[in-house]
Amino acid sequence: MTIIDRYIAAWNETDPDSRAKAVAEVWTEDCAYTDPLADVTGHAAMAAVIEGAQNMFPGLVFTPGEVYETHHHIARFTWHLGPAGGEPVAIGFDVVELAEDGRIRKVLGFLDKVPTA
Repeated sequence: MTIIDRYIAAWNETDPDSRAKAVAEVWTEDCAYTDPLADVTGHAAMAAVIEGAQNMFPGLVFTPGEVYETHHHIARFTWHLGPAGGEPVAIGFDVVELAEDGRIRKVLGFLDKVPTA
């Protein structure tokens, strides 16, 4: 399982204890996450951002998109958010910086498609 697979799995984890464990396994303690809706640091804040997204989009799941590329300690990839097996309502593009231990140190996220009201 790649770091991106583990990243996506953490975003889909609905059990608070399992989500906290997944965040600790995927992100460094001093991780930073920035996208148009959030700018946070640390495990507790990262878990809260994930929970907030799940509350905002109940029943939807994150899946990997078509783009996945890595070099050195950097990866970039797309993701989709939508009903399982259905058309995504949101599409994003994230760039991650990896620490020496392979966990994510920093995420810079962009939203390419967002739901309309």
